[in-house]
Amino acid sequence: MGTFPQRRASLLAPLFALGFALLLALLVAGCGARKRAALPPSVLVVSQEQQASWVRNFNPLTTATSARWPTLAGIYEPLFVFNSVKGDLVPWLATASEWREGNRVLRLTTRAGVLWSDGQPYSAQDVAFTFDLLRRFPALDRRGVWSFVEGVGAVDDHTVDFRFKRVFIPGASEIAAQQIVPRHVWESIKDPVAFANENPVATGPFTEVRTFQNQVYELGRNPHYWQPGLPRMSAIRCPAFPGNDRANLALVFDEVDWAGNFVPAIDRVFVHRAPKAHGYWFPLTGSSIFLYANTRRAPFDDVRVRKALSMAIDRDLLVDVALYRYSRPADATGLSDAFSTWRDSTAVANGGWVRHDVKHAAALLDSADFRKGPDGVRLLPNGKPWHYDILTVSGWSDWVRAAQVIARGLREAGVDATVRTYDFSAWFQRVQEGDFDLSLGWSFEGPTPYTFYQWLMASATVKPTGVASMGNWHRYGSAEADRALAAFEREADPAAQHRLCAELQRVFVAEAPAIPLYPNPSWAEYNSGRIDGFPSKTAPYADASPNKFDRGECLLVLTRLAPHASSPGAASPQAAPANGGTR
Repeated sequence: MGTFPQRRASLLAPLFALGFALLLALLVAGCGARKRAALPPSVLVVSQEQQASWVRNFNPLTTATSARWPTLAGIYEPLFVFNSVKGDLVPWLATASEWREGNRVLRLTTRAGVLWSDGQPYSAQDVAFTFDLLRRFPALDRRGVWSFVEGVGAVDDHTVDFRFKRVFIPGASEIAAQQIVPRHVWESIKDPVAFANENPVATGPFTEVRTFQNQVYELGRNPHYWQPGLPRMSAIRCPAFPGNDRANLALVFDEVDWAGNFVPAIDRVFVHRAPKAHGYWFPLTGSSIFLYANTRRAPFDDVRVRKALSMAIDRDLLVDVALYRYSRPADATGLSDAFSTWRDSTAVANGGWVRHDVKHAAALLDSADFRKGPDGVRLLPNGKPWHYDILTVSGWSDWVRAAQVIARGLREAGVDATVRTYDFSAWFQRVQEGDFDLSLGWSFEGPTPYTFYQWLMASATVKPTGVASMGNWHRYGSAEADRALAAFEREADPAAQHRLCAELQRVFVAEAPAIPLYPNPSWAEYNSGRIDGFPSKTAPYADASPNKFDRGECLLVLTRLAPHASSPGAASPQAAPANGGTR
């Protein structure tokens, strides 16, 4: 791996030594004691969420609370699944789409022969009802569909038309990603925003809540699943882990089959314990991780301040300390490797504000008239010192360490920054409602960078403070970006889309609406000792991470996995379809 620079080595040595000692203590304490309770070979044990205890919520629509995994891609299903590895849409609850009337009407053909888990038939009326529910309860419309859709109607049992207010080509992918709920159940729900949906009726492969306790829940197979012979696993089991350390210990000692965790020193800690069974795949195609500065609060409404904060961050140190070099520092476009073919070299070259340069950061803050006080902390115009909390999620050890590196850098530039951790639900509510100054957070993905930049700087995605928002937590709108996004919305030609994306990148670099830190690895660890079929570097049929659920990609994995043929009592798995599970 090479040698650290001397300065960095002196900072990292005690951190690595401490981490190693703690991990060794955990391993020694666990040896001989950490054995998985006897489970049928067809039960898949997953670590995706990290919570001290579970709250029973399987509502696939609301943003008001956090629905349990895999509500969005395993219990409920979208119309199409986006395969981020292949870059295509896989037909799922819809089988075809067609633009009509000069790209103002999108017609979808819904899949025939699908039943809800209670045995009732699924139809285009369910699709139309779901989207009308989003219209009647705007808090459910987390993708902003009704900002471009004028009306939705079922033409017949297998055809539904979406009439657009304007030509909006990217709208098709947002409609495709929407999870569908059954009309015959949800039409009687008075408050679908607060509805916990404790006993879901859905079309996905796992719909039966076999058990739900504070520390574990288990979902059984859908008895009416529309893909014959699938799923091959009989159940999903999700134990509660309060943080990375406990989740990783369970992974190392074979208590978990599939995880989407940050695991330090994974080759040494995990793979080498069972090299034939333990594997991982960390492509840099996850959502980019940002430091969001709330632009509705001064002084973060000043681009000089945002760029100065960015230059105070030592990203090389950050990816060393927080990520064990699984990633690299972000460039100023913020794009991950999922969009490498879209990256504009001119925008990258102009983005010097992502380079670590404390002197330049200080000069920018001085030019904005934020001078240092006697104690070295910069002062606001009212004379109060700059003191800000950096919000992150407790238990997410990579984010916590990243926030600590950021705070150190900001203090060098005269900003008295403190890391403050919250349970995921509390953190998520605060960032969604814009109740923060600085916070770590992810970005949003789609088939093109349009969605990424839409949720970073489109005026249409800015919601008032206090109103929960799917994205644009930093509340930033750009007139220049709005013009480029509007042109992109009308453009179907790929070459023209690339030119417009380059323009969006240049706007982002000029205005710095958010501070990119690093492209997030798509975390995926798996244990093939009992179960076959996980995606990997050598079998990249889909993204391997259980974290890829918002656009349904987990379904490609859940419908592919099968009990290992050598597991006692396992049925012989049939060959999986080449497209990851569709018929």
